[in-house]
Amino acid sequence: MTDSAFATDDFIRSRIDAWLRDLGSVRRLAPKTLEAYGRDLGQFMSFLAGHMGGPVTLQSLRDLRGADIRAFMAQRRSESLGSRSLARVLSALKSFFGFLEREGILATEAFNVIRTPKIPRSLPKALTVVEAKNTIAATDEMEDRPWVAARDMAVISLCYGAGLRISEALSLSKADLEADTLRVTGKGGKVRMVPLIAAVRQSIDTYLGLAPFKLWPEDKLFRGVRGGVLSPRLIQMRMEQLRSALGLPPSATPHALRHSFATHLLGKGGDLRAIQELLGHASLSTTQIYTQVDTEHLLESYAKAHPRG
Repeated sequence: MTDSAFATDDFIRSRIDAWLRDLGSVRRLAPKTLEAYGRDLGQFMSFLAGHMGGPVTLQSLRDLRGADIRAFMAQRRSESLGSRSLARVLSALKSFFGFLEREGILATEAFNVIRTPKIPRSLPKALTVVEAKNTIAATDEMEDRPWVAARDMAVISLCYGAGLRISEALSLSKADLEADTLRVTGKGGKVRMVPLIAAVRQSIDTYLGLAPFKLWPEDKLFRGVRGGVLSPRLIQMRMEQLRSALGLPPSATPHALRHSFATHLLGKGGDLRAIQELLGHASLSTTQIYTQVDTEHLLESYAKAHPRG
């Protein structure tokens, strides 16, 4: 039974129960999400009951205004509910009223003037320089077949040493590899040139020297053991092994190595515009998140090192 059990009349209560059944059996929401949605709607109905001076009826919902919804959201925010949770609350309310509209019971425009709370972008979790280097160095210890070990090391090196997405690394062809640069095709088919530092170039050359397959210029660079294009899942599994072996956090993924590339460059005084180009970001605002990451790491280091930290 939801929090709305004593805040609504029998008809609204029956519609809430029908909505929850629909979410569970038809839309197949996860049990935890279903529980949260029911709780969110129950709290809204309890608020309305107090706001309107009696149990919520169909007429109460017909009279609903945007100001009523804003007042409820303001109350929830005053209870220290974060933007992400508030967005879920609003999603639950819209879902219920959408259900009423589909059932031909009620249509309201009250939600048209309500904006979804802005959810702050989560900061990428970068590895330290030592962790990133240890991850690459330990790769060959995870695999008995030298060419497979060299392949995985080359892919992981590209994520950290060139800032590539895992999909970009695995879509490289032999023709994309030049003396000291890579031609990388990123999101939306946008092509960029990425410089190759000596260590990354050496890891690729080592792999090519050991690979048992003949690779033509148009062929994908990284191959599976049967000769097909390498699956990203295999590199993700390799990172899982490395996390376990090195005691790294769950956030240490192939993509975290790309974050580490950007964060470490910025920490060494790298130009934000140049980092934007290297990462293939369409907007500088996307790259600017790394300034927050770098500041966060700086403050953490300061807190640990300062005598009164």
